[in-house]
Amino acid sequence: MVDDGSKEECAKLVDEYQAKDARVVVYHKKNGGLSDARNYGIKHARGKYITCVDPDDYVDDDYVEYLYTILMKFNAKMSIAQHRVRYDNGSVKENGTKGNERISTERCLERMLYHDVIDTSACSKLYHYSLFETVQYPDGRLFEDIATTYKLMMQCEYIAVGYESKYNYVFHDKSIVNSDFRPAKFDLLEMTDRMASDVVKRFPKLEDAVLRRQVYARFSTLNQMLNTTEYRAEKKEIIKFIKNSKWKILRNPNAPKRDKIAILLLSISAATYKYIWLSYRNSIMGGQFK
Repeated sequence: MVDDGSKEECAKLVDEYQAKDARVVVYHKKNGGLSDARNYGIKHARGKYITCVDPDDYVDDDYVEYLYTILMKFNAKMSIAQHRVRYDNGSVKENGTKGNERISTERCLERMLYHDVIDTSACSKLYHYSLFETVQYPDGRLFEDIATTYKLMMQCEYIAVGYESKYNYVFHDKSIVNSDFRPAKFDLLEMTDRMASDVVKRFPKLEDAVLRRQVYARFSTLNQMLNTTEYRAEKKEIIKFIKNSKWKILRNPNAPKRDKIAILLLSISAATYKYIWLSYRNSIMGGQFK
């Protein structure tokens, strides 16, 4: 457990866990942010496998066992499980089903780019420690998993995918994605474009999937900027990128229907898109975003 400069009460609590259970190892360090804490923990890890659990989230009792079992079953260096989303209003979105399989790295990346069950999150995954010998989470940057997960995947020949939910992602309306917009959130675009370049260079056939992910990143950033009058030049550039990609996305049979609807609404007008998106977001969250 990495104590990344927490308050005194929390530091005492983790020390108590360490005193009760020899399997718990605690490292206290000055606050350096999420990436720095992960890198620090990975550097000091002594086992063969790495998994991440973020603050506020929690896992099922057999989380590690499940990931390890399918990793061993398919002789892979990386395994993936699903997650369920727990909202502040008490509702739960279950994403899991049954079964598991081994898929190629290219197919795994393609599904991740289309948000087809597989995501970019650092969590809900088990990694062989060797994958981190040349990969680190970028210090001081938001959306660090987008800059990292694909690199870990690309070091694997194939990946074990399990379809049961074992990770509980606690969704807060004040999380990084949903909090007020700030310039650091433009990191999403830089990280996504860098991933796009690297993936296409290795797998040219994924060009359409990569573009879809770049458009998605623009929509995600734009959605967080809708209630601010600042960053007009950046908004204009984001909308221009989306509109220039319009026909490639609309003609792509694998692009999610939601992406296509969003592009059509934005083509009508930015005001129309803003009104419908905010209404939709508020309705699916039961009023959390008022």
